[in-house]
Amino acid sequence: MITTDQTVRTFLDFFRDRGHRFTPGDSLVPPPGDPVLFTTSGMHPLTPYLRGRPHPLGRRLTNLQRCLRTTDLDEVGDDTHLTVFEMLGSWSLGDYDGSRSLRWGLELLRDGFGIDPGRMHVTVFGGDDEVGPDHESWDTWGELGLPVEPTTRENWWSGPTGLCGPDSEFFVWTGAGTPCGTPTTDDRWLEVWNHVMMRYVRHSDGSLEPLERPGVDTGLGLERLVRVLGHSDSVYGIDLFRPWVRTLPRLWDTLDERSVRVLSDHVRSSIVILGDGVVPSPTRRGHILRRLLRRTLTTLWRDDPTRTLSDLPVELIGGTLDHFGQSMRPDDVRTLLLKEERGFELLLRRGRKVLSHSRFGEQLTEDDYRYLHDTHGLPRELVTYLNGE
Repeated sequence: MITTDQTVRTFLDFFRDRGHRFTPGDSLVPPPGDPVLFTTSGMHPLTPYLRGRPHPLGRRLTNLQRCLRTTDLDEVGDDTHLTVFEMLGSWSLGDYDGSRSLRWGLELLRDGFGIDPGRMHVTVFGGDDEVGPDHESWDTWGELGLPVEPTTRENWWSGPTGLCGPDSEFFVWTGAGTPCGTPTTDDRWLEVWNHVMMRYVRHSDGSLEPLERPGVDTGLGLERLVRVLGHSDSVYGIDLFRPWVRTLPRLWDTLDERSVRVLSDHVRSSIVILGDGVVPSPTRRGHILRRLLRRTLTTLWRDDPTRTLSDLPVELIGGTLDHFGQSMRPDDVRTLLLKEERGFELLLRRGRKVLSHSRFGEQLTEDDYRYLHDTHGLPRELVTYLNGE
């Protein structure tokens, strides 16, 4: 079975052989002045260079970047979603075009990783009222013979403002038997690699300005690719998560499969965030970490309130820190985890006492939730948890 490390080496070597220089991945925490709380994609640290600033390593780059996303937090525990994940990337900073990127992408997946093209499907931007179809990508796939599905919203990469453009995505069939349907009609098609043709800048008034030097930004989900290569049912079956999904059920019996997955993801993600220097707090990055840990603890205590994060073997913590190249001591991470656990226990105890007051009926009102938050510092999700809703 191919390992995560082997997958990373194969990807980076492929692009090095094609003139790309390796640029080391950054912390989850963006540099001062960046309004984004956490790095959410491999391209985030390279935004100034995609907009035209010369990069000291040249116009062809590749890297591996750890990322964090909370937009899909409720999906964590399914077969594909993670809070902290890693993204392999390649970039053309005004060098080669999108067609070249797509051709290399197919070559790597087919010849480098051995994925049968018969199990692949791609999507392209089909055009809208503002921008026409991405004919360059569409024609490339026509030459290469992969099935194509045009979409609109799904294949336009953009934020409210800033860099944007059409994208083309690689999907791999993860179901049994002969592939069927399309990526938008059958969720057994798993997206693994997105190639964004950075052609425009969107201004605050909504207008699009063509870039003087169009580029290409690609992002490949490492854990998803390793899942495909290892024929695993989910990302939790790959080598990175195997120690977690084997150890946690032994520590805390009666956990169902989804709870094991959620705990594996949330605890591991919390370790990485702590390793990058963030500590729990009521605001900003610290609030996201605190929210993640409280979701961890409410899952852990659902069946047995005597469970504790102190049961975690230090080897799991140390292995995670080592994988991400973080220098924080495992014992220091463990101390911070247990401190947050104790604080949450006290908050729950106080919350139960407050909610036992006769002023609250069986069904809490919006005024009750506001009072509990403003007067007692009890967030809505905590009150919901205490009420068993």
